[in-house]
Amino acid sequence: MSGVIIFIIIVIIIIIFSSIRQINEYERGVLFQFGKFKKVLNPGWNIVLPIIQSYKKIDVRTKVVDVPEQDAITKDNVSIRINAVIYYNVFDAKKTIISVENFYFAVSQLAQTTMRNAVGTVSLDELLSERDKISSEICKIIDNATDPWGIKVDNVELKDIKLPTEMERVIAKNAEAEREKKAVITKSTGEVEAAKNLAEAADIMSRTPGALHLRTLSTLNDVSSDQSNTIIFAIPLEVLRAFDGQNITNVVEKITNKKEK
Repeated sequence: MSGVIIFIIIVIIIIIFSSIRQINEYERGVLFQFGKFKKVLNPGWNIVLPIIQSYKKIDVRTKVVDVPEQDAITKDNVSIRINAVIYYNVFDAKKTIISVENFYFAVSQLAQTTMRNAVGTVSLDELLSERDKISSEICKIIDNATDPWGIKVDNVELKDIKLPTEMERVIAKNAEAEREKKAVITKSTGEVEAAKNLAEAADIMSRTPGALHLRTLSTLNDVSSDQSNTIIFAIPLEVLRAFDGQNITNVVEKITNKKEK
């Protein structure tokens, strides 16, 4: 009798040890009993009885899915190839196991179709200039669709947008023309400012006696610093006005008369 009891105890111990299942910190276990959901197993050692119980592990860490390149057509009928990266994690292991057969494949397929649909609602210019906004919209759509699966989509990044060769040349020419336009505008703005400053300086000099003469002397001083320069001395009008009250025309006539005599 005692031998039978010892045998039963040994069998029970073997069953217990064989029933121990370890769940890591980054995992959750979904326990089924007689084929029905019973509970979610937390990290640590858990007892899963053979035959009558079974379980499946789910990794709850953030996953990175590289969405393959997709052919898409923008709103303005430009054919492009685009791919993306999705970051998501499982927040409800029960839904992830019960609601969808293969959540990895399901999320990837959903991302591909959503990305193509989103690209079709915007023009090429919007796609290139508002990439972050479009990524956020795609993320929101996928996140809402995957909520019943117990999956939270954290972020979607449009990684690469490939354009046809002809379109790349057109965009390059457009960018070059835009740069030339900005250069011309900047240059003309500078010329306008310079003209305003010169006009203001000329007005000040015309209203200040001796200002033009001082400016001339200053210019000559700057030029004479280099001995290789040839200086042509220009007499400003203010020098001619130095004749106190004399009429320049009369002075010229007197000089002419003397020469005739």
